Amino acid sequence: MRITGGRTRGRKIYVPKSDKIRVTSDRVRESIFNILPSMNGALFLDIFAGSGSVGIEALSRGSARATFIEKETLHARVLEKNLKLCGFEESCEVIILPAENGIRILSGRRQQFDIVFADPPYDRGLVSETLGMLGKCNLIAEEGAVVMEHSFRETVADSEDFVLTDQRRYGDTVLSFLQLRM
Repeated sequence: MRITGGRTRGRKIYVPKSDKIRVTSDRVRESIFNILPSMNGALFLDIFAGSGSVGIEALSRGSARATFIEKETLHARVLEKNLKLCGFEESCEVIILPAENGIRILSGRRQQFDIVFADPPYDRGLVSETLGMLGKCNLIAEEGAVVMEHSFRETVADSEDFVLTDQRRYGDTVLSFLQLRM
C-alpha cells in the first residue's frame, strides 16, 4: 500500500497481517481527500485506524496533527512504524483503546478536530453507535466534518446530531460525509 498524495506521495506503508483488518483502498482514500477541503493545518482524528493509512494520508496532505484510535495492539504497532517511516511521529498521537474509550478520553481533554474519519468493522452496527458517540462528545470543530466509511448494507442518514452532506459508493464501500446539525 502506498500514500497517494502530498509530501510522502508514493511512500510504501505496512499493513498488519491480520484477518481483523480491512484496508481502505487507494481509490477510496484518494476520493476522500478530493472531496474534503484542504488539509492545510487541519486537526485530523482517525478512529478504527488499523494501519493508519487515512490519517497518514491526511498528514501527508498538510494536516497539522493527527490522532489515531486503534484497539488492536498489533495494528497500533504497525501504525506507529508507518508514522516513523513517513516522518510523522512528532505530529501525532496513537491511542491504543477501543473506540468508545478513546473518544471518551479525547472528549475529557476537550479536544476538537476539523476532520473525523471513522472506519468501523462492517455490518456490526458500529456505524450508528460511533455517530451516536461523536454526536454527544463535542470532538468536532464548528465547521468540522465526519467521514464515515461503511458497508453499503448499513444506512447513514440525517440524524438529531448530524446532517448528511454527501455520500459516494465504491463497490461494497460507502463514504458518508456529515456535518454537525446547527
